[in-house]
Amino acid sequence: MKYAIYQMDVVVADPEANREKITNWIEKQVNDHKPDTVVVPEMWNAGYALDRLDGLADDNGEKTIPFFSELAKKHQINIIGGSIANKKENGIYNTSYVFDRNGELVHQYDKMHLVPMLDEPKYLSGGEAKGVVFKLDGVKMGVVICYDLRFPELMRSIALQGAEVIHVVAQWPTSRKDHWKFLQHARAIENQCYIISANSGGTCNGTDFAGESLVINPSGELVASGLPEAETTIRASIDLTKVAEIRKNIPVFESRVPHLYGE
Repeated sequence: MKYAIYQMDVVVADPEANREKITNWIEKQVNDHKPDTVVVPEMWNAGYALDRLDGLADDNGEKTIPFFSELAKKHQINIIGGSIANKKENGIYNTSYVFDRNGELVHQYDKMHLVPMLDEPKYLSGGEAKGVVFKLDGVKMGVVICYDLRFPELMRSIALQGAEVIHVVAQWPTSRKDHWKFLQHARAIENQCYIISANSGGTCNGTDFAGESLVINPSGELVASGLPEAETTIRASIDLTKVAEIRKNIPVFESRVPHLYGE
């Protein structure tokens, strides 16, 4: 499966400009490289203008769902739609949408872990639905959002459902860039799956984003990496036979004794 990952410098507080950037980027990737699946980062519609989200957030995906659906159908690609600020009946959520080649919405997820260091709980509501798998081109996959990466329980629950690829969409800061990289390698190794991340580049409200979007294989080996901090595109092909191979050779899931782990 061929991937193109947009390490995007999000235009803060300008959803229309960001939709235009994504449209142009996808068209270029399809014309030049013909990927199967594209990935964009967290909060691409508004950036971290948290105190202005009431006027910037989408209204329950009203703009984002048809936007990605039409792009996916037009170009016959799968889209891991990063995440957006998304206004629902009882709050503003950080929501990820996933679309298949036919433009069908196959998965949506609200970020459950909100970042206290960025005051997210002050402005956003946390998702309450469990992480579940979805399929693209017959492959079981999952998606988590930024701070979720720090919680192995969530990632393991998705892997236990058979996920072969877990996507991490983020706006992860440069100040914690080592955590960003080490945690992804750990999640790939312990769950014996591909970890594919789309981080932002650029700066928002004095915070520099780390970039370095990664593709890591089930052995924890680096397949591809984006540049530090800057906007760029990462392209990689993944070999899904490696997932079954490593799970057979090192049978971690069969070796688990969850009844001894406690809560």
